[in-house]
Amino acid sequence: MKFGATPTTDAKGAFLAHSVALPKGRLRKGVLLEDHHIADLLGAGIDRITVARLAATDVDENTAAAQLAQALLADAPDLDGNLDRHLEMTNAFTGRVNLLAKGPGVAVLDVPALEAANAVHPMITLATVPPFQQMADGGMVATIKIISYGVDQADLTRACAAARGAIRLAPPKLQDATLIITEIEGGAGDKGREAIANRLVALNVALKNVVMVPHQTDALRAAITAADTELVLILTGSATSDIDDVAPSALRAAGGKVARFGMPVDPGNLLFLGNLGDRQVIGLPGCARSPALNGADWVLSRIVCGIAVTDRDIAGMGVGGLLKEIVTRPQPRRG
Repeated sequence: MKFGATPTTDAKGAFLAHSVALPKGRLRKGVLLEDHHIADLLGAGIDRITVARLAATDVDENTAAAQLAQALLADAPDLDGNLDRHLEMTNAFTGRVNLLAKGPGVAVLDVPALEAANAVHPMITLATVPPFQQMADGGMVATIKIISYGVDQADLTRACAAARGAIRLAPPKLQDATLIITEIEGGAGDKGREAIANRLVALNVALKNVVMVPHQTDALRAAITAADTELVLILTGSATSDIDDVAPSALRAAGGKVARFGMPVDPGNLLFLGNLGDRQVIGLPGCARSPALNGADWVLSRIVCGIAVTDRDIAGMGVGGLLKEIVTRPQPRRG
């Protein structure tokens, strides 16, 4: 692409680089200059303007942005083997295309592929939400922006090849949940029930049952065993302080397994994760009573969307895991 000032009489077929005020209105930057534009400019006494001209091998900004967006959404199937990536692309405008969620879900990104695409040429850019970001319907997962008015076809081809199939949205897979709340004398009772229900609604998960039981291993074991939903959430009246505390012990007594206790995300340290057969079980930290973001949200959204969460995954959440403090927290970070 050639960029610079030129006589207005020679500007036909070029892109106007900077907006120009005319007596009849503003001529916007990026317009492809035609005869009537030239006449208006000359009529206003403007005999020199700055333009961008595409080379024979260049692709204009809108075509380039659309091609890169299509490459991002191509080929790779979702977790069920389907090619519907649960994302839609907007029409290209001023070199930009956005990728929007077609429903709730979690953004799944091939980070090395996206970094490789961004490394091809500075004028070809991709910006995304963080990996595994929970999305709502219509949320912007990524934006593709061609900074210049055009890019070389060879660079665009390389970027498209690098980014092919690198973004998808994992939609909710689990359909229903049971919330078990344990009670202690003078405890919080069912405080937090609404916040947890709202989290599930945002992921299209029905809260089928809410069960209140004493904070005792046997009582909690029975409630876990009786739960008939795909997801079981446990919110204890007294914080889970050890892998052998009441809630993890109750899960094991019910025949389940505890895969992880504790996470390097604050607030959210006291989460535990396990399963009972094919049912997923999440022991929620006390901060889940607040609607504010906490570590449990990161685990809950992935589990609901069918993305396995391993011990190593949780261990890796610490970088970036220092979240905003909750004002109502019983033991804040600072006294």
